[in-house]
Amino acid sequence: MPQNSFWRDFLRFIIISAIIIIPIRTWVAQPFLVRGASMEPTFDDGEYIIIDEITYQFRNPERGEVLVFRYPQDPSKFFIKRVVGLPEETIEIRDNKLFLIKGDKKTELKETFLNEALTTPDEIIELKEGEYFMLGDNRLYSSDSRRWGMLQKNLIIGRAFLRLWPPSKIDFLPGFYQYQYEN
Repeated sequence: MPQNSFWRDFLRFIIISAIIIIPIRTWVAQPFLVRGASMEPTFDDGEYIIIDEITYQFRNPERGEVLVFRYPQDPSKFFIKRVVGLPEETIEIRDNKLFLIKGDKKTELKETFLNEALTTPDEIIELKEGEYFMLGDNRLYSSDSRRWGMLQKNLIIGRAFLRLWPPSKIDFLPGFYQYQYEN
C-alpha cells in the first residue's frame, strides 16, 4: 500500500507542476541560449537568459531594449538584437553614426557602450507603423536590419529580462541601454 501512495503522490506532483509551469513557460517567460558573436560585448556566445514575453502585451518595445524575435527571413530561427529605431521614426546612418530625424531636426543617438564604429554605408531608414530597426552590438559581425530589413512587431518574442549564466554576470534587464539624445 505505501508504494501505491508514493506513485499517486508522484503523479499528483507532476500534474500540479505541469499546471503551473506550462502556462508560465508558454505565455510569461522562457529560457534562451545566446548563440554567436553578434551581440558582443553585451552578450557572449553560450550565455543563458530568461525572456519576458508578457511586457509587450501592455506596451511597445523601447529604444535600447534587447529583444529576442523570430528571424524575418526564416521564422523557425530566433535572433537577439537591440532596438534602435521605433515605428514611424526616421533613422539616418551617416559617417558611421546613428541619427534620429524628427522633422527638420537631426539628433545623434550616442552609443557609448560600443567599442567600434558602425562601419556601414550611409542610408536613411523610414520606419512604418509596427516596424523596428534592430542592430547587433558587434556591428562588424551582425546580421541585422541593415541586411534583412525592418522587424515586424508580430515577430517579437520578448525582451531580455534576466541573465542567469554565467553566474559572474547575473543581471536584471541585461543589455538595456538608455540612449542619450535630446527630444
